[in-house]
Amino acid sequence: MKNAYLTSHFPLISIILFSTSLSLYVEGIIIQKLYDLGIYQGMTEVFSESGIKLTLLFLLLLFFFMVFAALKLIANTMIELSLLFFSNDKEGVELTKIRSGSWLYLVGSVVSLFLFYHIMFILFIIIVVTLSYFVFFVYKVSSSLSSIGLIGMVFFHVFFWFAFVLSVSYAMTKLYNSFLASLPI
Repeated sequence: MKNAYLTSHFPLISIILFSTSLSLYVEGIIIQKLYDLGIYQGMTEVFSESGIKLTLLFLLLLFFFMVFAALKLIANTMIELSLLFFSNDKEGVELTKIRSGSWLYLVGSVVSLFLFYHIMFILFIIIVVTLSYFVFFVYKVSSSLSSIGLIGMVFFHVFFWFAFVLSVSYAMTKLYNSFLASLPI
């Protein structure tokens, strides 16, 4: 079967599976912290244990789903902007070429679901799949790029994601430091 929309649901499935693996890991940490602080026993008097776990899993799944969906939206925008700026393709043929790269994320998300007990493995899989997709993307669109356009596209993506990660890290550090400064110690 040959259909341009055959893999259109793979990003959604990948986001759900990556979100599930991260949610299961974080749920275990939160429940352990609640148990260590003595809060979990009081919560079981109001909720059942399975109710607490399912509610926590649902909220974490929703949170990680929103984060990954926002990152996918930003990534798609950056890909299309880079194609606008650097590609010679006017009909959007290059966009259909890179659609098959969603297989990489689907396979990575399935693997991460089996390794949800280890956050380093999950993060490693996300990073490796993302870098693999970037190499796949550059390879697929390189036919419509000049050598200067190829260098410009790679630099555009590297610079944007470096600035994005740096600004988010800076904002989180400032928020964390202001939180620590406000504690009455």
